[in-house]
Amino acid sequence: MDMHGYQQYKEQSINTMTRGELLMLLYDELVKRLTRAEIALKNQNYEIFEESIIRCRDILRYLDDTLDLQYPISHDLHRLYDYFSYELSRVHAGRNAKVLAQIKPQLTDLRDTFRQAQKASGV
Repeated sequence: MDMHGYQQYKEQSINTMTRGELLMLLYDELVKRLTRAEIALKNQNYEIFEESIIRCRDILRYLDDTLDLQYPISHDLHRLYDYFSYELSRVHAGRNAKVLAQIKPQLTDLRDTFRQAQKASGV
């Protein structure tokens, strides 16, 4: 397969997405990486575990950096992202499956809330 053509296709797909679609893509990737980290930790594959947790933290940092702080909800989301980043640091440092199991459903619920809001707004 022509990887250059595939890369162009991916870039074009991303460039034509709405803001809501991009947000959902990021949240889906976040939940996917959390699941991947969970499985890797269970299988004692620490390299994949660490890569996944680092990627999750990168996604949260990006989501936080793109908040528009003129809206009150952005301040609440900033605190949530800060909390999740802290908890993921704990997961990473201690390979803590218990904390990972606690925050994964919380982030999944947050993603699902954004999905419902996107559907309700018709965007």
